[in-house]
Amino acid sequence: MDLLSLEVIGWFFSVASGIALALGVLIIGLYYGREGTRGQSGKRILEDALLFLIWLLGLAGGVGVLLGRAWSRPVLELFCWTLMGLLVMTCWSRVRAAPPPHGMRVVQLALFVLPVLAVCIATILTLRSETALRVLSG
Repeated sequence: MDLLSLEVIGWFFSVASGIALALGVLIIGLYYGREGTRGQSGKRILEDALLFLIWLLGLAGGVGVLLGRAWSRPVLELFCWTLMGLLVMTCWSRVRAAPPPHGMRVVQLALFVLPVLAVCIATILTLRSETALRVLSG
């Protein structure tokens, strides 16, 4: 069952992860460049490093799919599962932190999160298909 083409998956995750990494570097540079945040950098450095590692998985998986490497399937699938888990946890915490009623916040988050979840699920199903197994077998 091929929901997406492997070329589209490779380009999409390569470009999206590259943009996320570039924005992350820019945001971290702006954040740590402000006065008063230098003491907090030690507290957040591990969190930032883990986020960069996750986005690097997406970039590596996307490039690996474009190059037809066998290792790209598990790397990109791990990235998709991790991204979906982080999105669900973030949404849950944002809904709980929002003032009641929560209905509008749920709709806002669903409009952003559901398409991302759909792309990740379609990617996982495509990576497990016969075609992907044949093309990305090494």
